[in-house]
Amino acid sequence: MPGRLTLLVGSPRIAPGLFTRVAWQTLDVATVILARDEDEPLADAVAQAGLTVQHLGEVSAPSLARDLMDRAAASAVVWVASADGDPGLTDAIASEVSRLGEPPEVEVLVASWDVPGSRLLDVVAVMDRLRSPGGCPWDAEQTHESLVKYLIEESYEAAEAIESGDRDHVREELGDVLLQVAFQSRVAQEHAQEPFDIDDVAGTLVDKLVRRHPHVFADGAASTPGEVEATWEQIKAGERAAKQAPGPGEPDHPPGEPGHEDLLHGIPRSLPSLLAADKVLARWQRAGRGPLPTGEGVGSELLALVARARAEGLDADAELRAAVAALGTAHLA
Repeated sequence: MPGRLTLLVGSPRIAPGLFTRVAWQTLDVATVILARDEDEPLADAVAQAGLTVQHLGEVSAPSLARDLMDRAAASAVVWVASADGDPGLTDAIASEVSRLGEPPEVEVLVASWDVPGSRLLDVVAVMDRLRSPGGCPWDAEQTHESLVKYLIEESYEAAEAIESGDRDHVREELGDVLLQVAFQSRVAQEHAQEPFDIDDVAGTLVDKLVRRHPHVFADGAASTPGEVEATWEQIKAGERAAKQAPGPGEPDHPPGEPGHEDLLHGIPRSLPSLLAADKVLARWQRAGRGPLPTGEGVGSELLALVARARAEGLDADAELRAAVAALGTAHLA
C-alpha cells in the first residue's frame, strides 16, 4: 500500500512553530520528518518541539523529489519546507508522480497563513536591509530633512493616480507613500537622543484612532458623518490644549500669542492655499461663526469660491486641477 508525502509549508512572516492543529497532528504521526538543514526556521521549530528532524542538506530539486518519493513509498513522510520555498520541488514531484506506476499520496499542507498586514513586515525588513551596513549607500546617507521632498512628491503623485482611476497606478503610488513612512521611521531609529521606530509610529496611530472614535471603541453617540467630524475636532482641540498646558510654575499663554487657539492652528504653512482655505472654512462653520465677512480683492473672491464649492459638496482644489488639466489639453482637440 502506497505511503504518503506531506509538504509542510508555513508563512515566513509568522513566528515559526505557530502551526495549525492539523499540522502538528501530521507531524506527530509521521514516520520520518525531513528538512534541508538545521538553520531552517520551520524545521528548527519542529525540532524545538521535541520531534526528530533529519537534514538532507543542499540537494537539487529532481534528486530531492526522487528521494522523498522513494522514502514515502510505504511510510508517512513530512518534508518541512525551506524558507526559500524550495524552488522547482513541486514540479519535480509532479514528474515523479507521473513516472511511478503506484505513487504515494502527495499533499501540500499549509501550517500557517499570513494574517492581514503581514506583507508590512517585509517592507520593514527590506527597508532595514537597505539602510544597514552593506545595503544601499544612497539610502544610508538620507536624513529626515532630505526625504521631505520625496514625501511631498509621492503624496501628490498618489493623489493624481487616484484621480486617474487607474487601479494599478493607485496601488503603486500608495506603495511609494508607504515607503516614505517606512524610510522616515527607519531613519528615526538611529537618532541619538530620541529614537523611535515603525512600531512606535503605528502604536501612536492606533492610540489616536481609538481615542478619536469613541462612537466605535467607547460610548460615544456620534451616528452621522457630520457628528463624527465634530467630535473629531473636539477631541483634537482637547489634545492640543493638553499639549499646550503650562507646566508647574509656567505662565499661561496670553491671548494672541503662541499657544492661543485659532482657526489656523495646526494647519501646515506648506499646505496648498486651496486646501488650507477649505480646512479653515470647515472650522469656521463648525464653530457656528455665521456668514463669512465680506472683503475686497482677489483673495476674498477666491475664499468665497472655496466656500461655494464646499456648499455644493465639491473639492475646490480638485475642481481647479481638473480645469487646469482640461485647459492644458484643449489645444490638442
